[in-house]
Amino acid sequence: MLKIQGRHPNVCQKISRRQLLEAGGAGLLGLNLPKLLAAEEAGLVRKPRAKSVIFLFLFGGPSQLESFDMKPTAPSDIRGPFQPTPARNPDLKICQHLSRLAAISDKYAVVKTMSHSYNDHSGAGHYVQTGHRWSIPIGGGFNVTPNDWPSMGSVLKYHEQNNRNQSNSELPNYVVVPNFLGRLQDYKVQLRRPGETAGWLGRNYDPLNTVINKRGKDDNPYFRDCTDEELNFAISGLQPRPEISLDRIKGRSSLLNQFNQQRHMAESARKIGNLDQFRQRALDLVTSDKTRLALDLQQESSQLRDQYGRHLFGQSTLMARRLVEAGVRFVTVHYDAVDGYSWDSHRSSNYLEKHLLPTLDQALSALLNDLEQRGLLDETLVVAMGEMGRTPKANKQWGRGHWSTLFPAVLAGAGIQGGLIHGETDRDAAYATTRPTSPEDLAATIYDALGIDYRGSIVDRQGRPHALVNGGQPLYELFS
Repeated sequence: MLKIQGRHPNVCQKISRRQLLEAGGAGLLGLNLPKLLAAEEAGLVRKPRAKSVIFLFLFGGPSQLESFDMKPTAPSDIRGPFQPTPARNPDLKICQHLSRLAAISDKYAVVKTMSHSYNDHSGAGHYVQTGHRWSIPIGGGFNVTPNDWPSMGSVLKYHEQNNRNQSNSELPNYVVVPNFLGRLQDYKVQLRRPGETAGWLGRNYDPLNTVINKRGKDDNPYFRDCTDEELNFAISGLQPRPEISLDRIKGRSSLLNQFNQQRHMAESARKIGNLDQFRQRALDLVTSDKTRLALDLQQESSQLRDQYGRHLFGQSTLMARRLVEAGVRFVTVHYDAVDGYSWDSHRSSNYLEKHLLPTLDQALSALLNDLEQRGLLDETLVVAMGEMGRTPKANKQWGRGHWSTLFPAVLAGAGIQGGLIHGETDRDAAYATTRPTSPEDLAATIYDALGIDYRGSIVDRQGRPHALVNGGQPLYELFS
């Protein structure tokens, strides 16, 4: 029986067009393709601009003053040690260590005015990946909870499985690489940072996570070249035991052999039976030839892999391109803070100069060029951002503290106007001088680009509807 907002119309009661659209947007009707096309033709459903999304999440909070909103005329204790480099758009003050991105700045837009008030990593990470504030107060937690809001990837997965009956697709709709956020962070307890899971929507809408290990406690694979033996992108929950180190695997097993071993483990587990739906889905994926090929980076040429960079972020970004090309709808790539700081640059700007900015520059520029050359950029929305910015005034070591009041986001593809700068900021890159852009606005923009009604709702496991976005508006001005 059709249920809308808790009401049960009887058989003779007429259902309004508004109710019909709300129900369809909430995933309650499962509209078939002819009906969906008819609704689009009548202008009732917005045709999607983007077939897929690649979300590059730079966890820790990149400094706006050392990336896309430099202030070269600001006082010396604010402007920082780096200089701008010429960009295709002369109004874009982009850091000298992002020279490759500066050379192709006509391919992306920069939103300079992202802003929110959750000045804490876990809560801010939840906010920008879901469009909703975390239920935990600032400083009150670090890990996922069952009450977390579903990520945008999980909402897309919900939408696809309920509206278009793609739950049995050979590839998942939502993948997170190279690890779940927090897995490689150097803490006393295992972290899984909030924001990327399905939360209260249920495990069936969680992402498929891959697993990449580090060599030891002090190792940072984002800062160095990785071997093919390391880059096996095992599916989480089906990888070898953690006590089997990479040193024991290295040189003994090819990437293909490792994947075949994982398939064997999956087949053995399936014979045991009594598996939940989520784990059964993971087993189906790992035994799929299409999944195996999509997760095999050795299918790419050495030249292209070098263009992305052999570091973990570059190879994970290339993996994201492989996944969307194979049919995955939403891929999140984490640039995690393995050392506990990284983009969270309290201590100094040294890592920014030596590792962080160059690896971002290499991977993101290669991704945009690669997507364009393959004809995929017009149908793939690329988003690159952190969860906050940094304080305008630096400390004596040129480190900066948390500053969620202002930070940038880069968007490209799916009709985004290249070379566009959205929003203006003050002379110190401290505050927006035009309307700030909220995580709700970002979520509405991404949903709208995917053809999901951001004004609609989703239903939890108890049958209660929840507004998809509260108060956010799509940034239509970004699109041509």
